[in-house]
Amino acid sequence: MFKSMVQLSTSVYLLGGLLGLFLLSPVTMAPTPASMCTALKTLNGSLSNRRRYMKHNFPINYTIRVHYEEVFKLSNINRMRLHVEGLDELVLQRLWFQVNRGVLKKIIRVMPERHPSRQYTTELERRFRDAEGVFVQSHPAEVFQQELPESIQDTWDHLTEEPSRVPESSWRSASPKSLLDNLCHTMHCLFSECFASTETKRDCEYFKETPPVAQDVTKKEK
Repeated sequence: MFKSMVQLSTSVYLLGGLLGLFLLSPVTMAPTPASMCTALKTLNGSLSNRRRYMKHNFPINYTIRVHYEEVFKLSNINRMRLHVEGLDELVLQRLWFQVNRGVLKKIIRVMPERHPSRQYTTELERRFRDAEGVFVQSHPAEVFQQELPESIQDTWDHLTEEPSRVPESSWRSASPKSLLDNLCHTMHCLFSECFASTETKRDCEYFKETPPVAQDVTKKEK
């Protein structure tokens, strides 16, 4: 009887330990839901027309003012990964949505109602918001209440700060097309499970394989 009690006690401890490991496992270990991939691929389909609507329908060398943080390239993400130890990819995905939500709003804001690209960009923003909604629903609410690493929180705060309070040195000029290029390239890499075969595959492999040591993170984007 004593032996049976010991075996039962051991089993309970093992079960408790396994349960603890399961609960402590990061949310990002779960595969990207099919619904998330569907929403992002729909968005990607719209982005395939960005050259026509964001370059041909704008004056040559046309730019808009955006936050420094809104020029969001793979090199920026690599720099964050180098400087923030153990940076969770889910945090980067959250930041990607935050950055590009503002980018799309700024592009729409500079276009008159009858601009030939306004309808396209409005539809693009709607599909982006749809993808963001699926993203939020795909994770427990507490995920979005977790404290962000200090440097990521600083970036987050800059993006939500009142424009009148942003110092002039924090603004950058960027073309609408280059901003959507960044949105597209970083999406393919941050949600790589949804884009197994894309023209940016090589860049994504570089992004994933960047070792945690000092190096040149200003690799030229396509």
